[in-house]
Amino acid sequence: MNLLSGMKINFQHNQAAHCENGVTLNLLRFYGINLSEPMIFGIGSGYFFSHMPFIRLHGMAVTSFRVLPGWIFKRVTKRLGIKVMRKKFHNADKAMRELDRLLVEMGIPVGTLVGVFHLPYFPKEYRFHFNAHNITIFGKENGRYYVSDPVMENVETLTEDELKKVRFAKGTYPPKGRMYYITKVPPKLNLKPAIIKGIRKTAKDMLTIPLPMFGVKGIRYLAEKMHRWPDKYGKKMAALNLSQVIRMLEEIGTGGAGFRFIFAAFLQEASEILGNPSLNELSIEMTSIGDAWRDFAYHAARNFKNRDNGQTSYGMLADKLMAIAEKEEKVFLQLRKISL
Repeated sequence: MNLLSGMKINFQHNQAAHCENGVTLNLLRFYGINLSEPMIFGIGSGYFFSHMPFIRLHGMAVTSFRVLPGWIFKRVTKRLGIKVMRKKFHNADKAMRELDRLLVEMGIPVGTLVGVFHLPYFPKEYRFHFNAHNITIFGKENGRYYVSDPVMENVETLTEDELKKVRFAKGTYPPKGRMYYITKVPPKLNLKPAIIKGIRKTAKDMLTIPLPMFGVKGIRYLAEKMHRWPDKYGKKMAALNLSQVIRMLEEIGTGGAGFRFIFAAFLQEASEILGNPSLNELSIEMTSIGDAWRDFAYHAARNFKNRDNGQTSYGMLADKLMAIAEKEEKVFLQLRKISL
């Protein structure tokens, strides 16, 4: 039974590799649905790639290794037949009143989107202007809100002013008080069709989007641009662009390699549920792709920090990306054919 102790909901906090996966996992478990983080990521078609010069972060193009924030939760709940409510606000006080209503009157834990830079419990070295971090609020006592942040080991708390500030952070893609919560869960879930839909959507997005910045095309697009950076931008700006890719790859969320390893674990789990041994073989290949992304990040970092005596050129890094694109394309061409 889900009870309020004062104003604190009986909510279990679990850590996860990625924030939206973790919030989704914790909200589902509150309603008795126990799915692993890889299963949530896979059903939610969280795997993606994009390199978007038309979106700038700190003056440089954004590179992303996952879908847009909110889509994993939206897709998982839709594919499992779970009813949800999503809201955003223009008025911060109204947003806080609605949150209090859900917590106190309804006893409902609420997922929220926040900016990282002003989160006081984050170590200073990890605070930067990133407005797509997901946390769960599950109570309020003595003027402080209880926070389940999946990337933190323990439950944290925020004052009303602190929570309001991060819910209405400024900058690129401001969260605007966005929050989401579950309203109804079906009596029985059918994982198999949800798994198939998750795999096929991921494969479709990685292979068929016609614009060059997305999916496998996007990896090749970044590689071609990276090869030309030193001539186009000069040494200093080329290094800054490379550092931006490294940051998006290794520091924001779980990055490229981390998401690939999570997806590999999903394919292994899906192989057992669907009785499809080929998915286990593709899981092994996806793990090697994660290793290739880690190798790229390692050599890119050595290039940026001038620790390899000039042995790793931008051309070599671009070649590594081209090889990764080839590997990912082969895997998703096979996954696109999956069926029950």
